[in-house]
Amino acid sequence: MRNVETGTLEKRIKVAAKKIPADLVIKNGTIVNVFTGEFMSGDIAITEGMIVGIGSYDGVETIDAQNKVIVPGFIDGHVHIESSLLTPKEFSKVVLQHGVTSVITDPHEIANVAGVDGIQFMLEEAKSLPMDIYVMLSSCVPATAFENNGALLNAEQLEPFLSEPEVLGLAEVMDFFSVKNGDSVMMDKLAMVQEADRYIDGHAAGLTREELNIYLAAGIRTDHESIDAQEAKDRLDLGMHLMIREGTVAKDLMALLPAVTAKNARRCLFVTDDKLIDDLLAEGSIDHIVRLAIQKGLDPITAIQMGTLNTAECFNLKHLGAIAPGYQADFLILDDLETVAIDQVYKKGVMISDNGNLTTALFETKVEKKLIGANLAKINTQELTTTALAVPLTNPLCNVIKIIPNSLITNHLKENVTVKNGCFVPSIESDQLKIVVIERHNGTNHVGLGIVKGFRLTKGAIATTVAHDSHNIVAVGTSDQEILKAVEQVIRTNGGLTVVAGEEVLASLALPVAGLMTESDYLVVNQQLKELNQAVATIGKELNFNPFLTLSFLTLPVIPKLKLTDLGLFDFEQSAHIPIQIINK
Repeated sequence: MRNVETGTLEKRIKVAAKKIPADLVIKNGTIVNVFTGEFMSGDIAITEGMIVGIGSYDGVETIDAQNKVIVPGFIDGHVHIESSLLTPKEFSKVVLQHGVTSVITDPHEIANVAGVDGIQFMLEEAKSLPMDIYVMLSSCVPATAFENNGALLNAEQLEPFLSEPEVLGLAEVMDFFSVKNGDSVMMDKLAMVQEADRYIDGHAAGLTREELNIYLAAGIRTDHESIDAQEAKDRLDLGMHLMIREGTVAKDLMALLPAVTAKNARRCLFVTDDKLIDDLLAEGSIDHIVRLAIQKGLDPITAIQMGTLNTAECFNLKHLGAIAPGYQADFLILDDLETVAIDQVYKKGVMISDNGNLTTALFETKVEKKLIGANLAKINTQELTTTALAVPLTNPLCNVIKIIPNSLITNHLKENVTVKNGCFVPSIESDQLKIVVIERHNGTNHVGLGIVKGFRLTKGAIATTVAHDSHNIVAVGTSDQEILKAVEQVIRTNGGLTVVAGEEVLASLALPVAGLMTESDYLVVNQQLKELNQAVATIGKELNFNPFLTLSFLTLPVIPKLKLTDLGLFDFEQSAHIPIQIINK
């Protein structure tokens, strides 16, 4: 099946040969050549969305770049769009302004809530957007056997999606033990994708160098979970593409940059993984990582390569990632390379953003949708009482989750806690709060309970239905009554984030699309999130991390060390649930 019509191809060749003028010519720009690592001059001739020549050209339309720097459009190599709290349409409006013209997304979050319909919803909405959204099929639905989620996706359910041109392969394989033990369900998925000659992303959190061999033998070629330079080098040594992540919680760039050298940089790429709308607006996306890397001493052109061509080559997107004939006309005009100051953003030769002003008309294309976001999944819980939140204790020594600010990893503490009437009582003085995870998909009435240190709340509670990876309801608070109030609020809105104090709801953001996203305008959502963070500040001490995103990752059992699922406290190192109370033997 041809991707390019004969007439289109003939026109491109005629423009390249200067027999007819180009649709658009960009003149007087300094081009960053990501192939040679050098600067290049010449007119950029564009026809029907593709670059067809660099040299001296005439065009129907001409734009003077005024000696500014021209770089390829940025590509995010691994992102969960759902983590922005926006649907693909609103998400694309934000990141396009920051020069991200293509993303490779894993709809893992919505897949764990709504299954096949969740993936289909994301694909359908992406088709109408002036942005390339490629999909890696969610490999772990459910993510683990240690929690309850809303769907089950085996190879049989995933295979039909491989016929979609936007689907590139299998997303982050996070169930290492299923790979290691040759679990038949996992083997079917890996074999299916390899037979289709597609790509497989890894999730190698906490794995030793020797264990990485298992992933590579299984055909897994990328990883975004390195947290230090040695882990980064291990992955590069063994032939992996190193994804360097800088998101809202996980900020790994500073730790990994020392592993990047002139010899291995072409195997490295940038990803955001999970980033909230407020940080996307305030900082940016891949542009922020490139900017930060340059500030920390990375060669600017190398940084541009890592945000463009390297990512395209990792996923064999042969038409993306460079300014050269035969490549899609996705590019940015920068006022300054060192600060990555974006003047204009072009997608397929069409200006999307001019000095931060978005061409919103480009987002109004209608595509017939079979699925309505608000109908994808409804919260299904039984009536909850404070009795279900009690943590009985016979002695005060307990296993406690300790937050590490701006990290997905937690510490496992063993501390004495306050006990009254035979039950745990949160202590503001010791910063020991109660954390609760409530199953919300199947009405099982499972409630996981634990103790967490690091939120620094002095009153009230916060709750969210964004809780990786199974997205049950998770709440933390200073009293059972306030935790229950927060939980009731997010159930009322069919998902969302909330802050309560006493009987008052201080702030709330509804996420009716599977309890993960809203279709509201991104500026409205950003304001609501700002109000949530301001409300958190009124019920606790100052924090240097995002409380909601941190809370959402405390339910992720595939990341060290101590987490909480709807089935209870989970010890990553033991790969098992453990009691809250430490029993002296």
